[in-house]
Amino acid sequence: MLNWAHSMSWKEWLALSIFFALYLGFILRTRRLAAPLGQKGWRLGWKLALRTLYVGLLGVALLGPAYGLTQRPVRTTGKDVWLLVDLSRSMDAPDIAPTRLQKAKAELAKLVSRFQADRIGLIVFAAEAYVQCPLTYDQGALQLFLSTLQTNLVPTGTTDLAPPLELVMSRLAKLPTTATPRATALVLVSDGEDFGENLEPTLRVLARSGIRLFSLGVGTLDGARLPKPKGGYVRDARGRDAVTRLAPTPLQRLAEQTGGRYFELSDRRDEVPLLVNALNRLEGQAEQVRTVSVADNRYRYPLALALLLMALDILLTMRVIKL
Repeated sequence: MLNWAHSMSWKEWLALSIFFALYLGFILRTRRLAAPLGQKGWRLGWKLALRTLYVGLLGVALLGPAYGLTQRPVRTTGKDVWLLVDLSRSMDAPDIAPTRLQKAKAELAKLVSRFQADRIGLIVFAAEAYVQCPLTYDQGALQLFLSTLQTNLVPTGTTDLAPPLELVMSRLAKLPTTATPRATALVLVSDGEDFGENLEPTLRVLARSGIRLFSLGVGTLDGARLPKPKGGYVRDARGRDAVTRLAPTPLQRLAEQTGGRYFELSDRRDEVPLLVNALNRLEGQAEQVRTVSVADNRYRYPLALALLLMALDILLTMRVIKL
């Protein structure tokens, strides 16, 4: 069965139209010059047929005619990337326009689109952690989950960085021992305000596993007041407006002890492209060999015939007007 690698677009139709228009103009001009001499310019007709034939063959070669199927081995490498997104109330702070969470969602959507060949999962957390989207290649589903992230998706509570890390480790522990190991990276997106009790045990287990953690601090050191959903601002125990600020130290410590890096996202600094580069340098450890059916592109045959006819056109000269 004959298939085509490409379809005719307006560019190909435009090129053909220009070719015929220019060649028709050339013939008409030759005829006009030959008429006063009592000669005919239509002897170029067979050249037109020849040139139309090899231009058509060039077009066929460009479209890529494919006939028949061949089995080819394809070796793939991939990695797993878990996005751990903080959905505590402090992520609604407007020190980054429009809010910390909205800015982080927009940047994560760009990040996800850069890793089409890798599995990406989504975990949300505050005081507790939940798998919002398991590891998947489905970019559309993942983008949908990212777009719906809000702080009210998780129970209200203070931020604890340990639960999302423990949740990832528990899911990795459930993998069968015969499963092919895959390079795994964590991207922790938070303002860094950690009210958990003890992160050290989880951090030691994570460091021994060889998983790299890349942290993305969202917010500013100056911070901002935290608005309430129904108006006004959240107040502290003394009745003053509570101010939430970026706390980079816990995020930096997590990244350093796992061989990762710390990045920052604010109105003045956008280091998400650096985060993308760091993830790109993390090579997949798993190698799979699959056999796929590939259509055999036969463009060489019309291309070779077109070049042969072009050479024939150059070699065969003819006298258009006799003087």
